Amino acid sequence: MEEAITFAVLILSATLRVATPLILCAMGGLFSERSGLIDIGLEGKMLAAAFVAAATASVTGSAWLGLGAAILVAEALALLHGFACITHRGNQVVSGVAINILVSGLTIVFGMAWFQRGGQTPALPPEARFMPITLPGTQALADVPVLGRIWGDLIGGHNLFVYVALLIVPITWWVLTRTRFGLRLRAVGEVPLAVDAAGISVAWLRYRAVLICGLFTGIAGAYLSIAQNAAFSRDMTAGQGYIALAAMIFGKWRPFPALGACLMFGLLDAVAIRLQGVRVPGIGEVPVQFIQVLPYVLTVILLAGFIGRAVAPKAIGVPYEKEH
Repeated sequence: MEEAITFAVLILSATLRVATPLILCAMGGLFSERSGLIDIGLEGKMLAAAFVAAATASVTGSAWLGLGAAILVAEALALLHGFACITHRGNQVVSGVAINILVSGLTIVFGMAWFQRGGQTPALPPEARFMPITLPGTQALADVPVLGRIWGDLIGGHNLFVYVALLIVPITWWVLTRTRFGLRLRAVGEVPLAVDAAGISVAWLRYRAVLICGLFTGIAGAYLSIAQNAAFSRDMTAGQGYIALAAMIFGKWRPFPALGACLMFGLLDAVAIRLQGVRVPGIGEVPVQFIQVLPYVLTVILLAGFIGRAVAPKAIGVPYEKEH
């Protein structure tokens, strides 16, 4: 019984760690898309933030400076996307894809030029990373069956970003549904003409939405390279920006259902990791490549099979041109 509980705690703990960047990206994308802007560039902003965070932390030895630099570069890319799509009314999908392609190449080029490690950054010491937090009472409860495991490894034992990601979800819900800014943001994603007629700037609302998206994706990227891992590696986001986008759509552009979708992917990934090296009766040892691709395949199947009818904001993807 205790072994089963230990296994469950380890799986759930890994689920939270894997889902953290997805949650942050999904909440950021939710702000952008509820304002009427498609944001395919979640992947690129997160990847750029991961590289800059690790590079800055490696040079300065400060995890906080790494986080700050990650947020700044993600905000710069968010503003670039906003400038192309809001100010110049460009194609939002093309802009997002361009950011992803640009960042994928530049992180490798800069990594090779600065660190000569094939696009990777040097390994970070503990003082240049965000390490797991030990909650008060962990040592006292360590020998207590079940409760000690839950308190020390499931509730505790995570770094700061995990708790921030979980806290951002109710904050996002409150901002979107209980504040004047949230009401205006949702309105501009549905009927921007009515918002403009009320004397409210559509462009300024959308720029604020992409800045919030940049903030969250910057934190997500920093988490990958200086919290969950101890360095940046080539294309380390591995499509997680796209998964976050799918989770947001699965959640029908609502915070808590999107959280559930992110946790679902995290659970599948955590289970897949535990299955590596396990021998299945009649099949033998499951190939590692199959295990690695399993969470993505199952996520696509679940999203395609159970999403139902998702109604996007009416003005999403449509450039707004003020009528004279």
